[in-house]
Amino acid sequence: MTYLINNETPFPSPDTASEEGIVAFGGSLSPTRLIEAYSQGIFPWYNEGEPVLWWCPDPRFVLFPEKLHIGKNMRKLLRKAPYRVTYNRCFTQVMQQCATVPRKDQHGTWIHPELIEAYTILHQQGIAHSVEVWQDETLVGGLYGLQIGKIFCGESMFSKQPNASQYGFITFLQAHPHIALVDCQIHSEYLESLGAEEIPRATFLKLLTINR
Repeated sequence: MTYLINNETPFPSPDTASEEGIVAFGGSLSPTRLIEAYSQGIFPWYNEGEPVLWWCPDPRFVLFPEKLHIGKNMRKLLRKAPYRVTYNRCFTQVMQQCATVPRKDQHGTWIHPELIEAYTILHQQGIAHSVEVWQDETLVGGLYGLQIGKIFCGESMFSKQPNASQYGFITFLQAHPHIALVDCQIHSEYLESLGAEEIPRATFLKLLTINR
């Protein structure tokens, strides 16, 4: 496993990743480093106080927008339109909510202050984006991620009202038809229910190159 001494140390090939999908460790979360990583299909995921771990798992969990599954109940909800969706209105607040809103069978969070600061800088540079879901004037759901060409690298989402994050996610995809692929990174039953699937890492990297 490669140790990144500084931001000049290049990332190794994702093919050298460990069985778990770790490509390298160390280095910083500078905007340049993060853009370099995501452009190569690599993303950071680690606990606060630990060295940065850089991942590129095989298989990769992705969602092709044309395969998005919208259930019957969600279709009804979309027609009723109980929520209002905005984009890039309160990026940092969305990240903070993703970090603090409790999730079933999950204790703690990997979205710590260092990450929030780093991704907020990327947002200011027009690379990281947020989706906000509102009920009246209250933020009740949302998600955030990075845009690399035609690929949206989804990072996290939260809901304070039933199906709020799913409502925002579906609305976002419908409003952005240019997105060719959503990188969901690792498997989750929730995203699988929306149509996400596992593909070989090599296939994902080819798609990244084509759509970058």
